[in-house]
Amino acid sequence: MDYKFPDVGEGITEGEIVEWLVKEGDVVEQDQTIGKVETDKAVVDIPSPVAGKIAKILVPAGKTVKVGQVMVVIDEKGKRSSAKELTTAKKEEVVPKKFKSVGVVGELEEAEEIPQPTMQTKKEEPVIKHEDILAMPAVRKVAKELGVDVSDIKGTGAHGQITEDDVKSAAPTEKKIVTRPNIQVVKKYDFYGYVEYIPLHGLRKTIAANMIKSQMSTALVTHMDECDVTHLVEIREKEKDKCTKEGVHLTYLPFIMKALIPALEKHPFLNTTIDEVNQEIILKKYYNIGIAVDTEEGLIVPVIKNVKMKKLIDIAREITTLAEAARKRTIDLADLKGGTFTITNVGSLGGTYATPLLNYPEVANLGIGKIQQRPVVKNGKIDIRYILTLSLSFDHRIIDGAEAARFLNDVMIHLEDPDMFLVE
Repeated sequence: MDYKFPDVGEGITEGEIVEWLVKEGDVVEQDQTIGKVETDKAVVDIPSPVAGKIAKILVPAGKTVKVGQVMVVIDEKGKRSSAKELTTAKKEEVVPKKFKSVGVVGELEEAEEIPQPTMQTKKEEPVIKHEDILAMPAVRKVAKELGVDVSDIKGTGAHGQITEDDVKSAAPTEKKIVTRPNIQVVKKYDFYGYVEYIPLHGLRKTIAANMIKSQMSTALVTHMDECDVTHLVEIREKEKDKCTKEGVHLTYLPFIMKALIPALEKHPFLNTTIDEVNQEIILKKYYNIGIAVDTEEGLIVPVIKNVKMKKLIDIAREITTLAEAARKRTIDLADLKGGTFTITNVGSLGGTYATPLLNYPEVANLGIGKIQQRPVVKNGKIDIRYILTLSLSFDHRIIDGAEAARFLNDVMIHLEDPDMFLVE
């Protein structure tokens, strides 16, 4: 049976095999973890869907596997594998037909039964269909250029697949191509000193593509302001000990999320996404807040669902759980979907202001700076207050500057007087 890498949504088109925990010839049980694959979202286990023997590992560790590509062939109690997916001659043969859930890493397709020959009164030459020949499109192109009939070639590749070398060997002498070794010299230094080359792959490759798409697809503007959160600091200090006793670390993020809800309700266009294809603004009537989490590989954005209906302590607990799963790259794909608005906390690293990029196709991203004590003139007197800096990036195609300023003002009103939303 041929175990494919499925389409799990979220625009994921490929993954990288981190490691195989088995080797060819090993006997495995159903649901036994046989390897690990890294997508641009998480590192997940590859469970064996059936009991059997590992017949062939087609994608070695460290290599990229495309959606619909066979990763490994499993011999299930002596059954033969069709291994049709080794050729991409037919596009429909490499696309999985269905997927069971986002938690499924691969999919099985039953091997087709081999038709039995019928009795004939006279001996006939077997007819070989051109599409049944195991040869990649690139190999067929070389064969056509060299005037070679692929049906006359016996493939030396896996499962009898015809390789480019097979075609070149079968070509007429006058048309044979003399191949020279492709030697690539990589210098370990340049004019100024030693250098190191690091492949752009995995999560970092996806982040790079998404950031370019966000920049090229939006009219990005950032509005900045600061607010007095002295009372919020007092409330958080009082509630922190209660949460600690329940095993929850209470940060300022749950308060900020709660302050966002009434502001988003009053300014609904900040809680939208844009559909470029149909040229429509999709206004969301629910509030799912994403939080940008710093990991070793790059930023991942878990989403806290239905923030309006949750209590502060529940939001705090969920933030901690999802952030830890994101850093370990074990987070479920469902926890990365459905966001309507994003928060980027640069204050946790000591930052004050920033220009957060948009989590496209969302239209707004609120940057949170660090809270600092500053001298402030209040009622004609200088007082030491806790000040929070805010940076609201927004898509100017959808949101005007004045509307963005009014929205941020409403957020600050609730942060400066958190009693307005803390009626739990």
